[in-house]
Amino acid sequence: MKRLRVRRGLAIGLLLMAWESLSRVGWLDPFYLPPPSTVGAVLISLFADGAIWTHLAATCTAAFAGLAGGLLVGVMLGFAAALSPLVADLLEPVMILLNAVPRVILAPLFVIWLGIGLSSKVALALVLVAVLIFFAVYNGIKEVDRRLVERVLTLGGERRHLVREVYVPSVTAWVMGTLKVAVGFAFTGAVVGEFVASSRGLGYLLQFAQSSYNAGLTIALIVIIMAFVLVLFALAEWLERRLLRWRQG
Repeated sequence: MKRLRVRRGLAIGLLLMAWESLSRVGWLDPFYLPPPSTVGAVLISLFADGAIWTHLAATCTAAFAGLAGGLLVGVMLGFAAALSPLVADLLEPVMILLNAVPRVILAPLFVIWLGIGLSSKVALALVLVAVLIFFAVYNGIKEVDRRLVERVLTLGGERRHLVREVYVPSVTAWVMGTLKVAVGFAFTGAVVGEFVASSRGLGYLLQFAQSSYNAGLTIALIVIIMAFVLVLFALAEWLERRLLRWRQG
């Protein structure tokens, strides 16, 4: 693991050095692709004057609220569909349809319904996460060995024992396996919602950078978003190892 991190660090370092060198010799136009030194200066200025914190807080609030709501809704609907054929017949076509279309195209509709405030960003992030978690839970329960289910029922187990002792462990593994993707989806929903219509947030700043053709600010904001998502990825991996420690035995 340590060697892998060293190799990744070296690869990123070489890429940045090559990028900077090509910019300095004039092979890359700084208007379209500013060098890392310029991007770094923009990052420093964003944090130095403190203007970034309000926008960062708005994006993180929308992303975390959407992630929490999406996890809750996805788990509840996934369990309901997996345990009830009638609910499955109603929900599965809707979820398949939502999964088939780019869900970010719902952003303008949420803005019309909920306005340009926080609610529309949370709603988009929630839908992105909920569909993903729904299929994780639904498939996690469906993939449970039927012989195990029959054995629990034969030994006198009730539905609540089956859910607690069989379905929940299986679902936990499936949900934790998709949690990192869910984190990325939550931030995608928040940023895209802000990009479409907002008065603050990283997506709002990205829209401003695009309208002013400021490539340096655009790349700096992308770096900030990537850094936060990578930190959350690491936290999700740590949580997955903690919760699924029983599988290592």
